[in-house]
Amino acid sequence: MVAGSIRRYDPAMRVHLLDGTYELFRAHFGSPPRTAPTGEQISAVHGLMATTLKLVQEEGVTHLGAAFDSEVLSFRNDLFPAYKTDEGMPPELLAQFPWAEEALEALGVVVWRMIDFEADDALATAAWKYSDDAEQVVILSPDKDMAQCVVGESPICFDRRQQIFMNEQGVWDKFGVAPESIPDYLGLMGDSSDGIPGIPAWGAKSSSAVLAEYGHIEYIPLDAAEWKVPVRGAERLAASLREHRDEALLYRRLATVRRDVPITESIADLQWHGVPRARFFDFCDRWGFTNLRSRPQRWAG
Repeated sequence: MVAGSIRRYDPAMRVHLLDGTYELFRAHFGSPPRTAPTGEQISAVHGLMATTLKLVQEEGVTHLGAAFDSEVLSFRNDLFPAYKTDEGMPPELLAQFPWAEEALEALGVVVWRMIDFEADDALATAAWKYSDDAEQVVILSPDKDMAQCVVGESPICFDRRQQIFMNEQGVWDKFGVAPESIPDYLGLMGDSSDGIPGIPAWGAKSSSAVLAEYGHIEYIPLDAAEWKVPVRGAERLAASLREHRDEALLYRRLATVRRDVPITESIADLQWHGVPRARFFDFCDRWGFTNLRSRPQRWAG
C-alpha cells in the first residue's frame, strides 16, 4: 500500500535515515527473548541488527544514517516538564540503548547519539542537509512528527512495519493538512506518545479542517464567525483557542523538529561499503550472535 504517488529515483543516490530508537523498541517488543552469554537481556539489539542487515542488503540502500535517543530527556523537558520521559520504560530495554548504538556502528552504519536533542531532530537535520545532494531522502520512521519533513517526493517517510511510503500528497491524505502544518496539528489535538496534551475540544478532524484553511495556529481567527470553513462545534473550538492559545503555541514548539543538530558527516560518509570484518565479528562473539556472523554480503574493500 502506498500513500501518495512515489517517483523512483536512481538508487545510487538515495539516502536512508533510520529512527534507531523506534527500531529498537520495535525489536524489543517483537523479538523472542534472548540472553547474552554474560546474562543481560539482549533481544532488542539482536533484532535491530537482524533487521538492519536485511535493510542494507535491499536494492537501493547505499547511504544510511541512524539516530538514537541516547538520553530520553531533552531540551523539550525544560520547556514542558510533562513532555515524554523514560517513566514506564522497561529497564531491560533502556539498558540496551548504548549496545544498540555500538551494534549499528559495528555494521558500518553512521550513528548519531542524541543528548539534549532527540533522534527526530537528528533525522530532520539530516533530511534537510542531504536533500540537495541526494536524488531522494527516505526517513525510515512512522512517527507523526516526521511528516513535517516531507517535501514533494523528497524527503519522504517510509513505515517499514507496514511497508507504506508517504510523500507530500500522502501527508495530505493521512492528516488532512500540509506537512508544514503538522506541528500546529499536534499542538492543537495533542500527541499522547510524546506527552503533548493538546487543548480542550480540539481533535483530529477539527484540527485538520481548520488548519487546511489557515495553515498555522496564529492565523486562525479567534472569533468563529470569521472562519471561512464550516466546522462542527466552531464556537466551542474558538473559545478553547482563545483561552488556551499560548498553550497551543507551546505544544506546537514541542512538536516542531529541529534542523540545527550538529551533524558533520558528508553524504559520502553515509555510504555503506560493507561491514568491517573484525569489529562485526567481535561484537557478534561478545553477545552470542552466532547466527548473524554470516549474514553480511557486501564487505569493505
